[in-house]
Amino acid sequence: MTDELLDRHRAVMPAWMPVYYGGDALEIVSGSGRRVTDASGKTYLDFFGGVLTTMIGYDIPEIREAVQEQLRTGVAHTSTLYLIRRQIELAEKIARVSGIPDARVFFTNSGSEANEAALLFATNVRRSNQILAIKNSYHGRTFATMAITGHRSWSASSLSPVQVSWLPSGERLRGRMAGLTDADHIEAAVSELRETLATVTAGDVAALIAEPIQGVGGFVHAPDGLLGALKKELDEHGILLIADEVQTGWGRTGDHFWGYQAHDVTPDLITFAKGIGNGFALGGVVGRADVMNAVPAISFSTFGGNPVSCAAGNAVLDYVLDHDLQENARRVGAILLDGLRELAATSPIVAEVRGRGLMIGVEFTRPGTGEPDVAATLRVFDECRAGGLLVGKGGLHNNVLRMGPPLTLTEAEAREGLEILTAAVRTAQAEAI
Repeated sequence: MTDELLDRHRAVMPAWMPVYYGGDALEIVSGSGRRVTDASGKTYLDFFGGVLTTMIGYDIPEIREAVQEQLRTGVAHTSTLYLIRRQIELAEKIARVSGIPDARVFFTNSGSEANEAALLFATNVRRSNQILAIKNSYHGRTFATMAITGHRSWSASSLSPVQVSWLPSGERLRGRMAGLTDADHIEAAVSELRETLATVTAGDVAALIAEPIQGVGGFVHAPDGLLGALKKELDEHGILLIADEVQTGWGRTGDHFWGYQAHDVTPDLITFAKGIGNGFALGGVVGRADVMNAVPAISFSTFGGNPVSCAAGNAVLDYVLDHDLQENARRVGAILLDGLRELAATSPIVAEVRGRGLMIGVEFTRPGTGEPDVAATLRVFDECRAGGLLVGKGGLHNNVLRMGPPLTLTEAEAREGLEILTAAVRTAQAEAI
């Protein structure tokens, strides 16, 4: 049945849409808690959550009941030309937790749309289409967000409505920042920003957009405090800061509710999506009122913030706060991070374990060379599935295992996953050396 479905997929879907596991693709047919079951009846512990989207887990009663209550009204959509109570309630909550005074919220259907909207707001305020972006970043698949994505694998077009200048990423294994202390890294990054503004821009840059932890880029992140240091320089020029929190928001990093909070800074705009809908299409921008109000024409999102998605979003955010999932991410994430770092200390193919909370990356390189090892990464990836664990892949060289389990992950499940990961790495290691 799965083979037939894969053939049908290939017959009607674009060739550039990847499917994990090649000719042995997976169809997930049910889920509960942190586990999913495929069409053959095999159950897996899910450490990827639909690319960090199923943030609370599967079949959560509070979310299901909130959505069903809205559906029972018979109203799934009205458009924002009418008042939507659940949308307003969710916007009030997001504005309150954003950390931005007098914030406004605009809802979209995805992170790509959210970042596209943030670019619209920033370029209108500054009357400039110049954007600063970070190498190795990913911000979406729409026309403008592809232009500010600093990751060749995801840049499907060189055409662009914005003019982009690039700043270095937080990469520590290779590149110009390799081997630097945190303080030296920050100093070098600020120096690079100053040089960029002085040499390759026209002086009226609209904004810098940055992921506090790069998602598709392999969970690379710069030292704490970097965005704050950059913001001081940006403020000298009136340049806005957009924090892309599509993957880092809602307590996932454990230490903070938003990724930007590790950097002693308050962004002008925050973009969000993925986890807030727990599988329902929901994203948006929250930001300063003067920036959000800068659109000089009528605009809205037809489906953004619809009653059903916002019913889910309200239930998700309430659940995150009521159950202190940020603290759970910190505590349970430490089990995984500590265990993986112990493994890395004895494994010649693990170059780095990085991340925070329940946002974890493991980078694989060839022993003794530092060269990316895609084959070993794929072997670990496949062995995890064989052992009953789903993980993701990413990184500039596709040699990083990415994990973003639901924030409800238990300590026992973390140890179970760690055991499967350890066995998978040991298998790949034995074949690599």
